[in-house]
Amino acid sequence: MTPKTLLLSDGTHATCAVAGAGEPLVLVHGVGMCAEAWAPQIEALSSSHEVISVDMPGHGGSDRLAEGAQLPDYVAWLGRVLDTLGRGAVNLAGHSMGGLVASGCAIEMPERVRRLAVLNSVHRRTPEARDAVRERARAISRGEGDDSVPLRRWFGETAGERAVRDQVSGWLERVDRAGYAAAYAAFAEGDETYADRWGEIACPTLVLTGAEDGNSTPEMARAMAGAAQRGRAVIVPNERHMVGLTAPEAVTAEMRRWLEEPVTVERREMRA
Repeated sequence: MTPKTLLLSDGTHATCAVAGAGEPLVLVHGVGMCAEAWAPQIEALSSSHEVISVDMPGHGGSDRLAEGAQLPDYVAWLGRVLDTLGRGAVNLAGHSMGGLVASGCAIEMPERVRRLAVLNSVHRRTPEARDAVRERARAISRGEGDDSVPLRRWFGETAGERAVRDQVSGWLERVDRAGYAAAYAAFAEGDETYADRWGEIACPTLVLTGAEDGNSTPEMARAMAGAAQRGRAVIVPNERHMVGLTAPEAVTAEMRRWLEEPVTVERREMRA
């Protein structure tokens, strides 16, 4: 992977990792993570594509957004990144909050997205789940967030999962806390932002999650895929939230299948 810093049109900077050549594939990680969170997919898919894994605002070397930024601001930021990359329409994949940003981009800027993949993202949380994520957002903003809480949700106790958990724990420890808090606040409020507009997504759409992901649930994945015009839901058995790292072969295989889907299908009217 080659690190790269982009100067965006608003004068801010975004960092990314680039590997391979071919049709572009842009990857957007989740809250508290970094471009490296896509390492297994970058390694595998860069044999056939130019893979560009971006650091979200306030993560890695990317500048933060203005205070109080919400999901549409992150979507607009991704639009500026795509403009600066200058690759035209791209294949776009996002994990967790990155999935919210990527799907928002496919809705707001459909001409920039050839195919969309959304991994372990959220859609219409229950009131109880929404209250819990809002409380965690408030705790993080106060500097009281306990990183062991999401790690317990994301990982089991097998030796393989413990190794990945340690790697993810290191990313959480190193993340800029203000950038993390800002992104988490937007994530906490973002599950409804574009929920009514998924029917506008006309490109080939993969929605994938782990069968044991209690927050980005299989029911959410099926609802998103069912609303999109060309959606396909994949539920990976026995996996939780960091499925791209804990089951990389299964995720990469589904992404390869997604990247082979034809894009030249006539757009249908938005579903009711």
